[in-house]
Amino acid sequence: MSSFKRNQTVEAISVTVSQGLPPGVALQTELKRLLDTDRNFGRKPRSKNPALTTYAFYSGMSPGRGSEVWFSGYEAFALLEALELMEHGWPQATTVSILRRARLALESKHAEILRWDPADLFDEQKIREAAQPGSLAVWSTRPVYLVIASRKGRPVEQSSDDTREVAVLEHDELMRFFREQPGISATMIELTRTAHALRDALVKTKPSKRGRGGS
Repeated sequence: MSSFKRNQTVEAISVTVSQGLPPGVALQTELKRLLDTDRNFGRKPRSKNPALTTYAFYSGMSPGRGSEVWFSGYEAFALLEALELMEHGWPQATTVSILRRARLALESKHAEILRWDPADLFDEQKIREAAQPGSLAVWSTRPVYLVIASRKGRPVEQSSDDTREVAVLEHDELMRFFREQPGISATMIELTRTAHALRDALVKTKPSKRGRGGS
């Protein structure tokens, strides 16, 4: 599994969200706040609350301040998705909690998505041919969605918060989910294209020397 220093992660995210290089101060500050929030929440591996059992953006125990930080490709992707959720109006602390709860499903699906052939996924002719009247606009032949649904009811995954459901669903699963729960309010983030775009950006980065781009 490839690992990336913090400078690489920030640079790749900046490129993926079309902000270019070097990363802007505002973006770096937002990412730092997300990382600090995740670190400050702490971790309780034996907790029954999935928002406490794992970090959103770190592997294992969070490194201490001043330590050199390395991120997996997934953890860089989770940071990118955190920014997208915040653009949809989710508060920073809630965003971190959502991505902690989503990690088990999202990390495995992220790995699966990256095994799919980009030439097939982003074939514009196939995407147009698959489009149906009234269907969601999609940017790949196999879209995957992070779904945060708010309403009391049966949770998609075990959660201590029965008012919010967090799920990772492919297109057909998403349609079935909404048919079974009419009237539900949801935020959806499409993942397939951004997962590949971020990986492409990450492999073009170079790690900085010790002391630059650290925690």
